[in-house]
Formats: sequence, structure tokens, C-alpha cells
Amino acid sequence: MSENVLFRFLISPDRRVFRHALLIIFIAAVLYNSASVIANPVAVFVYFIILFYVNMYILVPRLLFRNKNIAYCLSVLGIVAVVAFCGYFFNPFNKENGLNIPLFSFLTALLLAASSSIKLFQKGMMDKQLIHELEQSKAYAELEQLKNQINPHFLFNMLNNANVLTKKDPEKASQVLMKLSDLLRYQLYDSARDKVLLTSDIHFLEDFLNLEKVRRDSFDFLISKEGNLSGVLIPPLLFISFVENAVKHNNDATKSSYVNLYFDVSNDTLLFKCINSKPAFRSGNNTGGLGLVNVRRRLELLFPAAHSLHIEDDPERYCVTLTIRL
Repeated sequence: MSENVLFRFLISPDRRVFRHALLIIFIAAVLYNSASVIANPVAVFVYFIILFYVNMYILVPRLLFRNKNIAYCLSVLGIVAVVAFCGYFFNPFNKENGLNIPLFSFLTALLLAASSSIKLFQKGMMDKQLIHELEQSKAYAELEQLKNQINPHFLFNMLNNANVLTKKDPEKASQVLMKLSDLLRYQLYDSARDKVLLTSDIHFLEDFLNLEKVRRDSFDFLISKEGNLSGVLIPPLLFISFVENAVKHNNDATKSSYVNLYFDVSNDTLLFKCINSKPAFRSGNNTGGLGLVNVRRRLELLFPAAHSLHIEDDPERYCVTLTIRL
């Protein structure tokens, strides 16, 4: 709507002078061409201009916009009646043609209807634009809130890992804290932007999985990249919830566990897969928790009709497939 030239001309305050100038020129041209049947075109021109602006800036805003429809209709009927009555004393038409009161009353009603329609159209367009801006603002605020929920959630998990390692292996705990500082630097600076490079987000995920590998000897991961990933921009922290969930629910003390990530960019489409092993014995609720709920909501806001999310929960593995049209 904001890109439409006609809409901008009709509703933009910056073009108000041009709109009024065009209207005055149009009315003057019509009266000029009707000089053969109008005895006093200047008086008629002043009458039409006053009527137009009184209706547009007094009657419509004070009555019609405040849902005083009956009062507005009575005002319009009153104006038409006064015009018809005054026509007996003031004849704007040539004497030889006589006064056509029905025609003059019709022109008055037509001018009132035109000015009302313009004002209602402007208000409707401005209301739609305001609603659109409010929806965008609400969506942006909700996205920021969801991102802020992801950051503390992730930080809490990693600090808990470091706390455990300080007792078992201080050297590994030091490595975890160093890598964690890199992750936090990414979260504090890069993720504050609306879009980040896909390659940067993949590097962030690689650091995260390396941290997990330091913490767990029986853990392994694979990151596969296909297609032209360079230059592709995505919302920050879009995949971490899937990976975090995969790491959280594949810990198995009896056998090795894994998380495999696949990224493929082709035909303006990004395909992401996160596959993780499942432990032989699971206890408690094995749901995605807050992280997956948040990422689902973010996908709905960021890509309302340009993504598909499919989850496979097999006995041996858990697979998330996300497709996004770039």
C-alpha cells in the first residue's frame, strides 16, 4: 500500500497542497465550461468551495466519524433544503434559462457525497496503514521477546555444564568457559541484528556441539553443507533450539550418541535437518520444552507462508526437517 503512488497522493499529508490545488482547478474548469448557463460563475465557485470544505473538515469529522449518522444525514438534507429555498431569491443561472432548482440541489448533494467519499477513503487507508504498522510492531516485539527467552535458556544449560566439569575435570571446564565466551560474543553482538550470515550461524552451532563433545566423551557430531551457502542471510539463533533439544535428549550412558546436521541451499530454498540418536532407556517427559515452542512461534512470525517443519520421532532417532523459502 505504501508503495502505491495513487494511495500516497490521496492520503499523504505532504501532498495535501497538490490535492487541494487539483480540486480547485477541477471545479473552476467545470464552471468555466458552463459559463453559458451560469450567470455568476464566481459566486457559484465560492459556494461550491465553501460547501466542499465545510463538509470535509466539519460535518464529516464531527458527525460521520463519531457515528452520528442521523445528525449528519439531517445536516445534509438541511443544506439541500436551504439551497433549494434560496434558489428562489438567488438565481445563479442565466435569466433566459431560468433556475433549475432540482439540478442545483442535485449538484449540491453530489458535491457533498464526493467530499464525504474522499474523506472516508482517506480515513480507511490511514486506518489500514496504522493497523499494518501496529501488527508489524507487535510481531517485532514478540520476536524480540522470543529471542530473549532463548538466550537465557541456552546460557543456563551451558553454565550448568561448566559447573559440573569444575569438579570432574577443571581443565575441560576452562575450555568450556573459553568456548562459552565465544558463543556469548556471537549472541550479544551478531544475534542482535535482524539477519546474520548462514555460515556464521553454522559456526555458532559447531562451537556449541564442540562444547558438548568436551563435556561428553561418548558424543559425536557431523555438520554437512551442500549448495551455495555464502551470502545467505537468515534470522539469528534459528537452529539452536533444535540442536539444543537434540543434545538434551540423546544422552546415553550405555552407548555412543550423535547429532548430525545437514544444510542444503538450492533453488532459493534452505533445507535444514537435525538428526539425533535416542537413548535406550528414557525417563521423564521427552518433549522439546520451551525452546521448540519458541522456534515454532518465530517461524510462524518470520515465514508465515514460506516454511514447512516436519518432525519424525522414531524408536532409534529423532529427526527435524525444516524447509525455508529464502
